[in-house]
Formats: sequence, C-alpha cells, structure tokens
Amino acid sequence: MDTSTKARKTTKVGTVIARKMTKTVTVQVERQIRHPLYRKTIRRKQTFLVHDEAGTCKVGDVVRIIETRPISKTKRWRVLAVIGLTPELTATPIQTDPLAAKAEEPGTGDAQ
Repeated sequence: MDTSTKARKTTKVGTVIARKMTKTVTVQVERQIRHPLYRKTIRRKQTFLVHDEAGTCKVGDVVRIIETRPISKTKRWRVLAVIGLTPELTATPIQTDPLAAKAEEPGTGDAQ
C-alpha cells in the first residue's frame, strides 16, 4: 500500500481530568470554534476514555492522544506522550479563607 493513500490517525492534545480506572484515564480536549451566525468564539469541551498501559498519567497532566482500534466498548484512544503539567496546577496555590487574608492586610479590620 502506498503511504500517501493510507489514512493518518488523528491526534489530539488534552488534560487528564480523572484516573479512577485501571489502565484508563479520562482526557478532556478543548477546542475553539466560531459561531456561524454571531462570529463569537466558543469553547467546546469533549471527554475521551484513553488507554494508559503504563499508568504514568496523573490528574492535571497534558497528554497527546492518538486514535486506535477499539480497546473496549468506549475506549478508542491511547496515550501517545505526556507533554507536561497544566499551568493552573503549577501556579501558586490560591488562599481558601478570605477572612484570613483580610485580617493579614494592614489598615483593615474591626478595630476602630
């Protein structure tokens, strides 16, 4: 067979959002489309069940997935490479208690 006529397998880049099954991760792929009438950019999210044979993926990892033969009833993708961590998870942690932040600021408080 000539390689030019052979169909190429689709690859996508997404974020691992769940890892609750053995050798399977849930990957969310986000894409942007333009609304056909209003011309506003819209984000579309789609989730895939992806085969992770080595079990190396963690929640928050950015992975490249590739289309493959059916592995189970719902799995049609497998992990090609782990690209890295999402920027949101590598940033500084968010303070959860707003009252603690308010008490630390000088000049704010209940003492008057």
